[in-house]
Amino acid sequence: MKLMIASDLHGSAYYTQKLLDAFRAEQPERLLLLGDLLYHGPRNALPRDYDCMAAAGMLNSVKERILAVRGNCDSEVDQMVLEFPMRADYALLDWEGTALYATHGHIWNEENTPPMAAGTVLLNGHFHLPAARRHDSWHYINPGSTSIPKEGWAGSYLVLEGGVFTWRAVEDGRVLQEYAL
Repeated sequence: MKLMIASDLHGSAYYTQKLLDAFRAEQPERLLLLGDLLYHGPRNALPRDYDCMAAAGMLNSVKERILAVRGNCDSEVDQMVLEFPMRADYALLDWEGTALYATHGHIWNEENTPPMAAGTVLLNGHFHLPAARRHDSWHYINPGSTSIPKEGWAGSYLVLEGGVFTWRAVEDGRVLQEYAL
């Protein structure tokens, strides 16, 4: 089974469309969104083609396949235009026998972890930088930002399949890096 993971769309209609084009090409079972879906936030520049309502409409078109958590830029007002739940601070998933703790990263992150059982993968966005690190008994994974990447990284998303995380550029699908559990 394939899981697609993305974070920090920040209301970009352009990058939301690119992500959904990749979603249709990748054909994963689910799309896990790690927050900051519609609003750009006061510390970020406006992303390309900033249009929250268009981005919401595009996401709503695949609502039955989305699992989302709330980011620090997401609010109750955002939930009014999104047709899938996105206000939980975290989600726990068992994906092919691997425990995934999915959160945005502004509360729980690599430096401030929730209780982590052995083998658990902590997934969070928020920092706009792709990351993969093995800790004593758990893993930290960040997909980077789809629309506002930092430090020269390309806008990206993740694919989890067969215990391997693959970062892909949202613009053209090229592989950026891989990490095996």
